[in-house]
Amino acid sequence: MAKTALVAGSTGLIGSQLLDLLLADERYDRVIAISRKPLPLTHARLTNVVCDLSALHAQGAALTADDVFCCLGTTIRKAKSKENFRAVDFDAPAALAQMTKAHGAKKYLLVSALGADRQSGIFYNQVKGEVEEAVRAVGFDVTHVLRPSLLMGPRAEARTGEEAAKFFFTYLGFLVPARYKGIDSIKVARAMIQLAQSAQPGFFIHESSELQRY
Repeated sequence: MAKTALVAGSTGLIGSQLLDLLLADERYDRVIAISRKPLPLTHARLTNVVCDLSALHAQGAALTADDVFCCLGTTIRKAKSKENFRAVDFDAPAALAQMTKAHGAKKYLLVSALGADRQSGIFYNQVKGEVEEAVRAVGFDVTHVLRPSLLMGPRAEARTGEEAAKFFFTYLGFLVPARYKGIDSIKVARAMIQLAQSAQPGFFIHESSELQRY
């Protein structure tokens, strides 16, 4: 049976690759992509909902989907403040979960991060842990949380620290435990689609070492 997929964060590293995969996947007859600006992409099965993340509540039934893929995320450096970071990494994913559940969504797949823990002393990990719990509390039939390590892939913007880390993982990755190895973003995108095909109900967490096999 054909389904509708919804992608939030469709211009990011994982989200953009996920969107391409979904548009090529015949199991979905409609793909809704949320973005702040119109996407430079057209497709017969693509619906682009253009809105600010803070205004998700105004979209109503436009966010009706079967499977919801949340790839939203930023960095403190890019957000420029903890408040702005929290708005993207907690407020928006939590609001999206509540709205899509209210409109009948059965599955929610969330990209979190390695080390997510609401009790963490690291702000980034703390917020990631909090959003995992907030999404779980919404009560989807199926929830998958993916916790990738350092993402390796074609980013639009250069990040000096990440480039150095990618070099290390590429040539010295054999020295790093599987849990902490850098992971290609396309593997996370593939994992999201495959995990969405399972009908087994429940709340599942997938660590980076598991995602490496996709």
